Amino acid sequence: MAVTGEFVDHEFCTDDDSDGPTLADIQKAFAELKLTPGTLVIQPPDGLTLVNFKTNFYTTSTTPITTTVNLLGQQVTLEATPATYTWHFGDGTSTSTTEPGAAYPDLTITHDYRRTGEYGPSLSTTYTGRYRVGEGPWQAIPGTVTIDGPAQPLRAIEAEPKLVGY
Repeated sequence: MAVTGEFVDHEFCTDDDSDGPTLADIQKAFAELKLTPGTLVIQPPDGLTLVNFKTNFYTTSTTPITTTVNLLGQQVTLEATPATYTWHFGDGTSTSTTEPGAAYPDLTITHDYRRTGEYGPSLSTTYTGRYRVGEGPWQAIPGTVTIDGPAQPLRAIEAEPKLVGY
């Protein structure tokens, strides 16, 4: 079949839209975000705890991180939201939660150290993402990004009870 006439508009639709970023471009930008490690708070403070005592852990890094990048000439807003926290207790054990823990007296994420010694607990935060191009609708980014935080020094000691004032 022959097509006759003249072309009024010479733009053609193709499956490969080279005018804007692809989902792969957005996933790559999300994976390369310079996210800071979550802040790990340990109670009791000052790097000292007791053997067989509930040591409390929590993080204050709970809010989404938003940044805008330019991809292929388009303004793309990326948002990374903490979704999972993995608590590494420094003694070979760890646990993952979707909650950030809480400050004393709530004690939602705790660990009992069974032996005296030096430990290096740390926190890994896994982020989910979403994006929008310009002022368009938010869309989910497939996959996650995990940021490992640094180990913090923690020493577990034994305490001896002493009567005072007798």
